[in-house]
Amino acid sequence: MRRVAVVLLVFSMGLPHAALAQSAEAARYPVRPIRLIVPFGPGGPSDLVARTVTQKMAESLGQQIVIENRGGANGVVGVEAVARSAPDGYTLVMGTTGTHGINASLVPRLPYDTIRDFAPIARFGVSNYVLVAHPSLPVRSVRELLQLAKARPGQITWASGGGVTQLAAELFKHSAGIDVVIVPYKGNAPAVTATMSGEVSLIFGGIAQSARLVEAGRLRAIAVSGARRSPVLPNVPTVAESGLPGFEAGSWYGLLAPAATPRAIVERLNRDVLRALKLPEVRDKLLAEAFDIPLDTPDEFAAHIRADVPKWAKVVKEAGIKAN
Repeated sequence: MRRVAVVLLVFSMGLPHAALAQSAEAARYPVRPIRLIVPFGPGGPSDLVARTVTQKMAESLGQQIVIENRGGANGVVGVEAVARSAPDGYTLVMGTTGTHGINASLVPRLPYDTIRDFAPIARFGVSNYVLVAHPSLPVRSVRELLQLAKARPGQITWASGGGVTQLAAELFKHSAGIDVVIVPYKGNAPAVTATMSGEVSLIFGGIAQSARLVEAGRLRAIAVSGARRSPVLPNVPTVAESGLPGFEAGSWYGLLAPAATPRAIVERLNRDVLRALKLPEVRDKLLAEAFDIPLDTPDEFAAHIRADVPKWAKVVKEAGIKAN
C-alpha cells in the first residue's frame, strides 16, 4: 500500500509541472512555422479564403503559415490527417460546411468525429447563394414561386451542382412543402449553364458569379440564402424575409485545430484571425467575392458546428439521399 501511495504522490506532483510546461509553451507560441491543411485542391474557394486570411495572420503571428492542399474523398483525407495530429497548434485545417457539417451524414464510417475531434477557432467567411431563375419562369419573388409550384406540382425543375447547393435546394423544397424536380449536374458550372439556357428553371448560384448574369439579364434574382442581404445584391431580399422564416443555407470556411489543443493557443489564433479579417485589404477582397465575415469567437464557431450537423442530417434524411 505504501508503494502505491508513493507512486500516486509522485504522479500527482508531476501533473502541475506538466500543466505549467504546457502553459509556458502556449505562451511562447508560435516558435516555428504552422501547417494549414486545405482538404481540397488549389484554386477553389477554400484555397482562396485560406490564402487571403493567413497571409495577414502570418505577419501578426511572426511565423510562416504553410498551406498544404490535400484533397480526396470530399475533404475526408485532409481533415482526418489533422484530427490525428499533435494538438500543439502547428497543424490546422480549413474546415467547411461539407467536411464538418454534411459529411457526418453522407460518409459511412467517417474516420473522425466532427465535433469531438476538433477545437474550432474561427470562421474565415461564409459563402451564401442567390436563388436565380430563367427569365421565362413567371416569378419574381419567393411567394410567387411557392404559388406557382403549388399550382404546378412536379413541373418546375431546379438545377443542382451537388454538395451544399443540392442540400440547399432540398432544404428549400422541404421547408416550403413544394414538389419541384431537382436535376443533378456534374458541378456548378454546367448547372448554371443549363439554367441560363432554359433547360431548367432555377438554381442556387454563387452570388458573385450570378450577380453578373443577373445584371446582364441572363438570369433573374429571386432571393439570397443567407441570414442577411448581400452587399453585392442589396436589393434582393433573403429567403427568410420572403416567406420562409428561419431559412438559411450557405458554405462556411473556418479554421480548426485538433481536439485538446491548449485553449490559450486557440484564443491566440482566434485573435489573429479576427485581426486579419478586420484589415481593409482582406475585407475588401472577401466582400468582392460575396463572402460574409462572421467574426466568431471559438465558442460561437463550435455552437454553429453543433447546430449544422443535425440540420443537414435532417435534410439528407428527408431528401432520401444515400450515403456514399
